[in-house]
Amino acid sequence: MHAGHELLLATREFASDDTRKSWWCILSTGALMLSALAGTIWNFHWLARLCCSVLAGLLVLRMFVIYHDQQHLAILPRSKLADVLMRLFGIWALSPSSIWRSSHNYHHNHNSKLRSAHIGSFPVMTKAQFLKSSRRKRFNYLFMRHPLTILFGYVFVFLHGMCIYPFFNNPRKHFDCLIAFGVHVAAGSTLVWLLGWQGLLFAQIIPCLIAYGIGSYLFYAQHNFPDVTFSDKAGWTYEKAAMESSSFLRTSPIMGWFTANIGYHHIHHLNARIPFYRLPEVYRSIKELQSPRITSLSPVDIYRCLRLKVWDVETQRMIPLSQL
Repeated sequence: MHAGHELLLATREFASDDTRKSWWCILSTGALMLSALAGTIWNFHWLARLCCSVLAGLLVLRMFVIYHDQQHLAILPRSKLADVLMRLFGIWALSPSSIWRSSHNYHHNHNSKLRSAHIGSFPVMTKAQFLKSSRRKRFNYLFMRHPLTILFGYVFVFLHGMCIYPFFNNPRKHFDCLIAFGVHVAAGSTLVWLLGWQGLLFAQIIPCLIAYGIGSYLFYAQHNFPDVTFSDKAGWTYEKAAMESSSFLRTSPIMGWFTANIGYHHIHHLNARIPFYRLPEVYRSIKELQSPRITSLSPVDIYRCLRLKVWDVETQRMIPLSQL
């Protein structure tokens, strides 16, 4: 039986990548993504272009999770070429390396801590904090956790949260955020100039709405679900946070491929150096990882996650506004 730090140690044998497999995943996903994007601008039936747009959005999502793995150095940690390619992808995908690494690594090291739960993730207030807050603070808090904010993560989470806000907050440190925003605007303007509004719609807006909408919900649901736990400094451990504050998001095999196994989030938080394609192997190999906190992409589970608003210290659970 593995428990606590021993559970982390048990995962270390899986924290090594297969160079060929990692490159295959990057290159094959990249080729499919570019092909789907090319299909969105070809001059044929609008329904076929729409299908290519949806496919492109899902492939951008998969490539983003692969980028996320490379930024953790889980895949190709010593490849300078992979680092350059992924940095360029991060700029194109509105997630520049400077802000992604700093906020996401902080999130991993402080997952489920109430005082720092808002960095690299969605904000979490206790019931007492919420009731004592001003109307403006309540509005801002609820806006960030609102289903429409998550649905339109393209605008609120990525364009604003990952590009505009970090640059104006610290221009010198996050200059690549300005570059990412400029590249995105330039790409959209070029599409309108060459192909009109339909080119912009099919090649940029629809894929981005799909990729970043799903991505934002994954950010949310993997740490905001009915059985989640939060704590202050007392009683917090890295291993406990991984197992009790990170969900196993159950998906179909197809959606599991498009999300690059990010649903095994409790294992990823336990050891972020495990390549995404080895996460199912770890799940099957270590018995203690087979009883996680579970959610899914079913409408019922999505509703259950989205209605949660504040942490109730007395009952030790997330509650909706109706229970305040």
